[in-house]
Amino acid sequence: MKDQIQDFIHYLIVERGLSTNTIVSYERDLKSYEKHLKEIQQIDSFNDVTRIHIIQFLKSLKESGKSSKTIARHTASIRNMHQFLLREKQANQDPSVMIESPQLERNLPKILSLQEVEKLLDTPKLNTPFGYRDKAMLELLYATGIRVSEMINLNLTDAHLTMGFIRCYGKGNKERIVPIGKTATEALMNYIENARGKLLNPKQPTEALFVNHHGKRISRQGFWKNLKKIALEANIQNELTPHTLRHSFATHLLENGADLRAVQEMLGHADISTTQIYTHVSKTRLKDVYNQFHPRA
Repeated sequence: MKDQIQDFIHYLIVERGLSTNTIVSYERDLKSYEKHLKEIQQIDSFNDVTRIHIIQFLKSLKESGKSSKTIARHTASIRNMHQFLLREKQANQDPSVMIESPQLERNLPKILSLQEVEKLLDTPKLNTPFGYRDKAMLELLYATGIRVSEMINLNLTDAHLTMGFIRCYGKGNKERIVPIGKTATEALMNYIENARGKLLNPKQPTEALFVNHHGKRISRQGFWKNLKKIALEANIQNELTPHTLRHSFATHLLENGADLRAVQEMLGHADISTTQIYTHVSKTRLKDVYNQFHPRA
C-alpha cells in the first residue's frame, strides 16, 4: 500500500502540478488512512477495502475530535487515490464511490475596513529598501487579490508595469493575468528602481521579484512575520492572516458593484461557489452598518 500511495503522490506532482502544501496534506492523510487499515482493521491491500472500512476510518477521525473540514479533506484524499488506483488498473474496485463528504461549516473570512487597509498600506516608511519592498508587497496584494504564495513566487519578468498587469501561477500551476492599479504600479516601480538592487546579493543573483535581507526570494514565513509587525505599528485591532488582504480585495470589489465572475477570474477560483462566500460577507457588513446607523434599527 505504501508503494501505491507513492505512485499516487508522484502522479499529483507530475501530472496535476499541485502545490507543495497540497501534496504534503495528501500524503499525511493517506498515511494515517493506511495505518488505520493495517493496525485497526488488519487490511494490507487496497483491493480488500470496502465502503464500511472507509466509513469506520472517517468515524474514528470524528471520534478523535477532528473538524468537519479535516474529515472532508481526508475523504477527498481517499476518494482521489482510489479513483487513481482504479484508473491505473492497480485495483479492481473503488470503495469510495458512495462515500459522501461531511457538511462543512462555512466561516465568513475576516476582512479589513477601507480605513484599516489605508492605515496598513501607509505604514511602511520609504526611508529603507525594506520599506519600499513592504509597501510594494502590501499594495500588490490589495490591488490584485493574489495569494501570498503566488506573490512570493513572482519573478521580475512577471511584472508588466507599463501594460498594467502581472502574470502569476495559481493552484495546479495555472497561469492567469491580473490587472493592477496605478497606486500598486507606482509602488512596484519605486521598489524595483530604488530598493531591489540594494537588497540583492551580487554573488547569488535571483529572478525573484521580492527578496529578503539575504538577497534571496522572500518566504511565506518571512512575509507573515513582516505583516504582523506592520499591523502592530498600524494599530490594526482586527485579526490578520496572510489571506486578509485577499479577502478584503474581493469583498470591497463586490461591495462597489463588481461582477462576481470577474472577481472569480481575478482570484483564480476554479468554482464560482468559492467566490460567492464574499457576497455573504458583503451582506453581513451591510446589515451591521444598517443596525449601527439606522435610527429605528
